[in-house]
Amino acid sequence: MPQPGGSKPARRVTGRGMLVLLLHAVFLGLPCARAAEACTRACPAACTCSSVERGCAVRCDRAGLLRVPAEFPCEAASIDLDRNGLRILGERAFGTLPSLRRLSLRHNNLSFITPGAFKGLPRLAELRLAHNGDLRYLHARTFAALGRLRRLDLAACRLFSVPERLLAELPALRELAAFDNLFRRVPGALRGLSNLTHAHLERGRIEAVASSSLLGLRRLRSLSLQANRVRAVHAGAFGDCGALEHLLLNDNLLAALPADAFRGLRRLRTLNLGGNALGLVARSWFADLVELELLYLDRNSIAFVEEGAFQNLSGLLALHLNGNRLTVLAWAAFQPGFFLGRLFLFRNPWRCDCHLEWLRDWMEGAGRVTDVPCASPGSVAGLDLSQVAFGRSSDGLCVDPEELNLTASSPGPSPEPVAATVSRFSSLLSKLLAPKGPVEEVANTTGGLVNASVPDNLPSRGVAGSGCGTTFLLASCLLLAAAQHSVCDLQRN
Repeated sequence: MPQPGGSKPARRVTGRGMLVLLLHAVFLGLPCARAAEACTRACPAACTCSSVERGCAVRCDRAGLLRVPAEFPCEAASIDLDRNGLRILGERAFGTLPSLRRLSLRHNNLSFITPGAFKGLPRLAELRLAHNGDLRYLHARTFAALGRLRRLDLAACRLFSVPERLLAELPALRELAAFDNLFRRVPGALRGLSNLTHAHLERGRIEAVASSSLLGLRRLRSLSLQANRVRAVHAGAFGDCGALEHLLLNDNLLAALPADAFRGLRRLRTLNLGGNALGLVARSWFADLVELELLYLDRNSIAFVEEGAFQNLSGLLALHLNGNRLTVLAWAAFQPGFFLGRLFLFRNPWRCDCHLEWLRDWMEGAGRVTDVPCASPGSVAGLDLSQVAFGRSSDGLCVDPEELNLTASSPGPSPEPVAATVSRFSSLLSKLLAPKGPVEEVANTTGGLVNASVPDNLPSRGVAGSGCGTTFLLASCLLLAAAQHSVCDLQRN
């Protein structure tokens, strides 16, 4: 009977229906069971295999292998051959593995890779060849047929160079890790990689970034050139890198930069120039970096910052100027309308005079600046700038701490020690009372006049007569008494 409202009656699940549903579940589960069985059945003897969501994971790391196993499960999605003794990869070294997406060959002894070694891996997206120190050379066709490769790791392979066409057949490449190599210039193979977003070239021997080094890298977002030997960055070197967000040039040998070194990098958020030999900060360097958040200028030889050098960096969260030769930093370097999250200024020989009063006030008000030790003037040397008190003159002008600590005494030579004055009077009296001998005797005496004492009995030849001697002695005693009285007056005053 039809139900009220025209609705159909609920269908009952009969025993036959339950059987049909059960059969469906069994048949749907068969591919998974078969895949797991195939993964373990075709697993190489020295490896372990396990079924994963997207296929089969094969682990052969630390297995003591000297050559690539002859067969892998057809369903393999990832293969790990790290830390073995592989030396050569022949043509089609891995056969045909249509599902393989990740292949790792790190920490082996690879010295030669045959062109076409990776044929038969049409879906490979990640290839790791790092820490194969004997590799040193790659053929231009090494990565042929890897059209879907997105990440390539060539770190620590002691590569001196790479062929210009090596990466040309990798249109999908997004990330290149090539640090800890022996490149003396930015590899020309990078040019034209329009989809590359990350390039890691740190800890090498690169000496310059030429105007043509990075042509065509329009989607590059992160570039690391730190810890190389870069002495020069040519004008317009980053002209094609308008999408760049992070640029690391720290720990190189840069002593100067062209005025337009970073022109066009309007999306740059991090710029690290620390650990170089820069002597000043030019106003023109950062004119286009309106989105910059982190700026590192630490560990240089900076002694001067041009007026307005940071004026366009309105979104800066942290500025590192520590470890330089700055004695003064003008507020004009930041104006107008500058806002800063944190300012790091330690390890500089700061002169804490009125030129830094604005900074002291900023430290107190914003609390975003700490640790500014004063090297001069002497009256505040060793103090932190936050502890320095600036005075005001009668017309409201700032008075330097050195002037505040001056005493009211008139300038002049420092008073002579009292003991030295008494000694001089005693020496003079001894000279006057010393016996006068023949010229020959006096000439042969060294230091006798200075150290002579008053004799008990003056010989007649020492003075003209006894009366004169008595008078002379009395006058000398009066002279000594007057001198001692003068010294006492000096001490009391």
